[in-house]
Amino acid sequence: MSRSTVASSTPPAPPVNKRSRVVLASLVGTSIEFYDFYVYATAAVLVFPTVFFANDDPAVARLASFAVFGVAFIARPVGSIVFGHFGDRIGRKGTLVASLLTMGLATVLIGCIPAGTTPGWAVAGPACLVVLRFCQGLGLGGEWSGAALLATENAPAGRRAIWGTFPQLGAPIGFIIANLVFIALNANLTDEQFLSWGWRVPFLASALLVIIGLYVRFTLIETPAFQAVVDSGNVAKLPLARVFTTSWRPLVLGTFIMLATYTLFYLMTTFTLTYGTAEASGEAPGLGIDRTQFLLMLIFGCVFFGIFTLVSGPLAERFGRRALLIVVTSAILVFGFLFAPFFAAGALGAQALLIVGFTLMGLTFGPMGAVLPELFPTSVRYTGSAISYNVASILGAAVAPFIAVALWQAAGGSTWLVGLYLSSMAVLTLVALILSRETKHVQYDAAG
Repeated sequence: MSRSTVASSTPPAPPVNKRSRVVLASLVGTSIEFYDFYVYATAAVLVFPTVFFANDDPAVARLASFAVFGVAFIARPVGSIVFGHFGDRIGRKGTLVASLLTMGLATVLIGCIPAGTTPGWAVAGPACLVVLRFCQGLGLGGEWSGAALLATENAPAGRRAIWGTFPQLGAPIGFIIANLVFIALNANLTDEQFLSWGWRVPFLASALLVIIGLYVRFTLIETPAFQAVVDSGNVAKLPLARVFTTSWRPLVLGTFIMLATYTLFYLMTTFTLTYGTAEASGEAPGLGIDRTQFLLMLIFGCVFFGIFTLVSGPLAERFGRRALLIVVTSAILVFGFLFAPFFAAGALGAQALLIVGFTLMGLTFGPMGAVLPELFPTSVRYTGSAISYNVASILGAAVAPFIAVALWQAAGGSTWLVGLYLSSMAVLTLVALILSRETKHVQYDAAG
């Protein structure tokens, strides 16, 4: 037999996604998703209390705006079940496209809702806001886990934690873009123009970002790990039932492992903006910092978020996910007790708090792209990681801004109770980490 005959009989290598394509698809999608979420979070602080709840007391309006903010977190577990079902049944690629469309369309439509002061929209305006916020939550409920699986199921051996930071990096990127847009609008519009129509621009502009994200994701092929499940005939008919039957312990542990991360996340982004820009006098005084100045402070702090998200990947590969997270969560516990001293130092102290907080945020959020998926077998990985991630969003994020504002007001303007709240959540996460196992060496591509 000739050498050419032998060569021609060798089966071609299966197609794979290029690294650059995987990085871009996981990063672009989550950047868009978090951009949409941060746009809403920023508007919930700066705009919605006036635009949609103008007839209420200012403190009540702020709490009402945060309550609607929390609606998306109630929707996220629903989205994790719906998109997780299809992600484990038909594959990661198609499900990621659907989640992006759901989130993107809801965001654009929020930018079209008439203000609550418009005749006939006093009730309809806030009601539409609630419905579309719920749809945002549905989309994000399926987005993160799909992007994390896209990255880690395509990762080379020994580099899952590093590749898992790609979708995580979308969080600081989305945050920075969203706030830069608000700063640009604030610099070029009067307060009246901004409240009248300027706040709608970031929501409507997300349509362009969604188109880019869809283009990138349509060019992907299915991940090797999921394809192995299909080839083995082990696709779960009811992923939700299987994950609760076979993986209930990882579900619980994964939820609480993510708890402190989520609490820190939304205290650093939403509560600090509220407290930092609140008037320095009054029943619950804040720092009285100019809105644009504080947004710039947030953006500067968020740079550390991005840097240490990338740093966390190699650290998690070298020392293990569990060991790294135990150290970082212990640091978050201590950080909670420093809230009041940092803020007591005024703008300089607030900037220091943002730098430290966002550094810890990067170190704890970065490894989650690998940790949560590694807790589950391939056949229910989308559903399991999505449920853990999004139930944690209710316990750690949906209520965090609301609780923080209430604690701040209860303490007469001090933030020591807010810091104690963060430390308490860190204790719960530490318990979950102690009860969990190291996942660095799990067989990730098994068809189970």
